[in-house]
Amino acid sequence: MDQDDRAERAERAERAERAERAERAERAERNDLLARRFEEHRAHLRAVGYRMLGSLGDAEDAVQETWLRLSRSDAGAVDNLGGWLTTVTGRICLDLLRSRTTRREEPLEVGDAPVRLPDPVVSGPHRLDPEQEVLLADSVGIALMIVLETLSPAERLAFVLHDMFAVTFEEIAPILGRTPAATRQLAGRARRRVQGVAPAADGDPTRRRQVVDAFLAASRGGDFEALVSLLDPEIVARSDGGSPLPGVLRRGAADVASQAIAFARFAESAYPALVNGTPGVVSMADGKPLSVMAFTVRDGRITALDILTDPERLALIDLRAVLAG
Repeated sequence: MDQDDRAERAERAERAERAERAERAERAERNDLLARRFEEHRAHLRAVGYRMLGSLGDAEDAVQETWLRLSRSDAGAVDNLGGWLTTVTGRICLDLLRSRTTRREEPLEVGDAPVRLPDPVVSGPHRLDPEQEVLLADSVGIALMIVLETLSPAERLAFVLHDMFAVTFEEIAPILGRTPAATRQLAGRARRRVQGVAPAADGDPTRRRQVVDAFLAASRGGDFEALVSLLDPEIVARSDGGSPLPGVLRRGAADVASQAIAFARFAESAYPALVNGTPGVVSMADGKPLSVMAFTVRDGRITALDILTDPERLALIDLRAVLAG
């Protein structure tokens, strides 16, 4: 091989290397742009996942799976990225919900002892941080999340995507493998169940906090009559202590008041908090969280009390803002 041939081959190799570097740089730039565009939608997708799954961890897993599917797709062919991401996240959540049913993780029945309460979103007593505000837009309280747990996977998808995120039935139908008309019927059934069971809360947060504070004072003081006066006669109290402990459900002001007084003896301290955006309480004992309580207040009385006491799930909640006051 003469010198000219070697020079030509070296030049071709250099051109190929430059082209490969340019292609890698272009691909990295496209991936960075795609990642930035995805991050713009992450909070919204977590909100979709939370409403669909009732679990913050599972919601985050669904969002990550959505990113993986986006990174493997031809994103340039997607006209409406936000809509595409929402429907993909919905499809992933639907598969997870169906998997739960297959594993016989029965949904919570509002009229019976609860199996599992949804994950609470806990923040300081005064305001949510911006990410939590997106997560809890439209007042997604614990009481509403509990009702969503009672829906079938298909009903939950149709209701959540359409009623909470304004996705059209034409877009939802292919996810479920149904017609738009059938999907509309699913959402209608879910809507009627939600409206019939989820208790409406008072709109004034200051008044709700006053009722919660009065409940705490009466519980600590062992004032049974004061407690009963704060509770709706038909109050429902649910408690989730985690597997293998069964959920506990109590009804009626007298029963709930008696249990509140007994429970208050175990708590060394109680801190005001926002639980899913509404006034709630975090109780502590031996430096560890004992419970997170979410209250539904209507017409100045507590109509629902939902209590998470599962130590494993409590340990995952960031309580720094709550303890700092």
